[in-house]
Formats: sequence, structure tokens, C-alpha cells
Amino acid sequence: MAETAEAETGSVVTGEDGLARPPWAAVDPLLQRYYDTEWGMPVRDERGLFERLALEGFQSGLSWLTILRRREAFRAAFCNFEPDTVAAFTQNDIERLLADSAIIRNRAKILATIGNAAATIALRAEGGLADFIWSFKPPTTPEPRTIAEIPTTSDASIALSKALRKKGFAFVGPTTMHALMEATGIIDTHLLDSHRRGSSGVWPRSS
Repeated sequence: MAETAEAETGSVVTGEDGLARPPWAAVDPLLQRYYDTEWGMPVRDERGLFERLALEGFQSGLSWLTILRRREAFRAAFCNFEPDTVAAFTQNDIERLLADSAIIRNRAKILATIGNAAATIALRAEGGLADFIWSFKPPTTPEPRTIAEIPTTSDASIALSKALRKKGFAFVGPTTMHALMEATGIIDTHLLDSHRRGSSGVWPRSS
């Protein structure tokens, strides 16, 4: 069980397994598994980044746990986030998605995902979505000891947001892009005392 003092200060919480995690990953089993195995690990393929981009957009205004619990339903509804398939969605597909209670039924976000699929395809002529997003990897990464020390935006996420918008993407605000960069290993915002710090292989544990 997490120690109260740790949870209140936003520092790492040591679980019953002896591993240190941030408070948000220390309670719910689904979040803990996601944190231990996936969050912060590099995603460098087009389909994988398109999925993450879409899910981060759907998460806007909601908790990540809400999205995580629905991820398999999202994958089924959006044909495993294959950009070519999603870009070809018709009005019938939009109505199908709006009627699907297993996902987030937000018309603007659904339309943005379809439009972002088309924008992803267009980016192939310039090297592709993965290379484009990773080109915004900053020269340094945060080194937080508490949750309060983790920024929610950065110069890199602001620049990525602006660049994606110019390419026709939607629901790619600076905060959303910062979350994307954290989740896909482009930056490392694991707390310094977390057992996952430096696990991506992109950044050292500390400078």
C-alpha cells in the first residue's frame, strides 16, 4: 500500500513489490501495468504514433484511465488505427462511431481522427509521421523528483503542435503533444527515483 506522505508530496510511491512509481501509477492495476510496460517507451512506427495521437486527442478533458479502459474498443472501432482505412471512413462510419457506447462519442474528436489519418498519409511524402514527430525531440529532458516538477508543456511540444496544425492535424494542442512526447519516449519525465527512469534507452537515467 502506498504511504500517505509520499502520495501527498507527489514523490515516488513504493509498492508492495518494492518498486517505486509516481502516485498516478501506484494505485489502479491497469495504470500500474501500463506504466511498468509501456508508458515512456519509444514508439517509432506510423500506425503506433497515429494511434497514440488519436487517443491523446480523445483524452483531452478526460482522465487517461478513461481512455485506457476503452483502448481495445477504440482499436476495434477505428480498424486498429490503420491510417489508410481511417482516412477512407464515410458518413456511415461516423454515425457508427457516434452510436458506439464503448468509445468516447465526441463528434469533433471523431472527425479530427479521420482528418488526422488523411494528414498522416500526406506526410509520407516528407518522410512520414514518425520521423516528423521525432524531429522535435529536444536536446534535454526534465529531471523531476516530484509530480509538481513535471512540466505540462515545453518549447518542443509548442513547436510540434504548431507544425502539426500547419500539416492539417487537429486536437494537437501543446499540452496534448507534451503528453504524447512523454508517452512515446521522446522525452523522459519519469521521476528520478522511479524504477522506470531511463528505461526507454533514449535518455540516460540522469544527466
